[in-house]
Amino acid sequence: MIVCTLFSRFALVAALKDRRELMGEPVALAPEAGRRQVVGEVSPAAEAFGVVPGMRVGEALARCPELRLVPPDPDGVRTLWRRALDRLDRIGAAVESDHEGEAFFDADGLRGVHGGIEGVLEAARRAVGRGARIGCAPGRFSSYAAAQQARPRRGPVTIPAGAVRTFLAPLPVSLLRSRAGLEELPAVLEQLGIGTLGRLAALPRSAVVERFGQPGLLAHDLASGVDTRLEPRRPPEPVIERLELPEAASGQQLERALELLVARVLSRPERRGRTLRSLALAARFVEGGTWRTRVTLRQASCDSERLRIVLGPKLGELPAPAESIAVEVEAWGPPAHDQPALMEDRSPAAVRRARIAEAVGQVRQAAGVDAALRVLEVDPDSRIPERRAVLAPYPVEDERRRR
Repeated sequence: MIVCTLFSRFALVAALKDRRELMGEPVALAPEAGRRQVVGEVSPAAEAFGVVPGMRVGEALARCPELRLVPPDPDGVRTLWRRALDRLDRIGAAVESDHEGEAFFDADGLRGVHGGIEGVLEAARRAVGRGARIGCAPGRFSSYAAAQQARPRRGPVTIPAGAVRTFLAPLPVSLLRSRAGLEELPAVLEQLGIGTLGRLAALPRSAVVERFGQPGLLAHDLASGVDTRLEPRRPPEPVIERLELPEAASGQQLERALELLVARVLSRPERRGRTLRSLALAARFVEGGTWRTRVTLRQASCDSERLRIVLGPKLGELPAPAESIAVEVEAWGPPAHDQPALMEDRSPAAVRRARIAEAVGQVRQAAGVDAALRVLEVDPDSRIPERRAVLAPYPVEDERRRR
């Protein structure tokens, strides 16, 4: 049996923070800075005026003049959801989660630990809080549909294995949008007069495959109660470095701040000689709200210069003054094994760099990673001495010597 924990309007609730009483009023997530000018998740009061997610801001305000736009907080949403997943991990659940506010795990291996399926559902409810909708069914899609029918105050909804197809039959095909790759298919099915999952499951399998291909085959299986296996996430290894910025920091100051953050990330002991595959650059704005963008390297690397070249252009996308920026490692690559050059550079400068790298490595082995630092100029023209320079980890070019 698969358990689904579902939070309605998770991003909106996370952005409201301590102002959750505003959920009773017409509120919506404002467009993300630098993105399409459409509203995000909306409150039930805003839905009553016809405002829906993805609607243009002008149309939303025309339908509901009293609509209040809340700055989005993607960084806070990610942090809050990670904590919820960590709580599910503590009850023994191997969680799969592709979207914030939506998580799945297999309950069969936890029956003996928590005293049956009812005990597993109660443990999950305690872990994620009473505000979550919980559904339990043999498959991921059917458990998601069960969670949609559940209400937080009434408890979980459980669908037995023999009743899955009967349960799914009257539900709308729009539920298929929850599965990646099927976002556009429900609109086509509705145009053809196939409005429920039961009507889709009743169609000949060969005809569905001929008309819609692989997406149609997946949709037909889901409507029939057949689903794919879960792919639980790997245990996270959060590595994040954040730096507070002076007021109106820009240009060289941001570049120096990025250089410092990259150096700090590469010097973290959690790296254990591995390369970096994916990084995220985040910022908190002076006027409130956050911004976040992800960068995936074509080839995993731990070269600080290359990382700065990749992340540097993203600083130009900041749509507003930031009070702090952060660099987070989202995915690790394989250990760094660089082949040495066939012809060794024996110039005085190369010899000097090698000796310094060897000395820094020995000092760090004896006194820790913070033993050898360098002075990095951030804002040399500042009238505040503490802002002119900061201490950063000393870059060691030949890291293989200290691995």
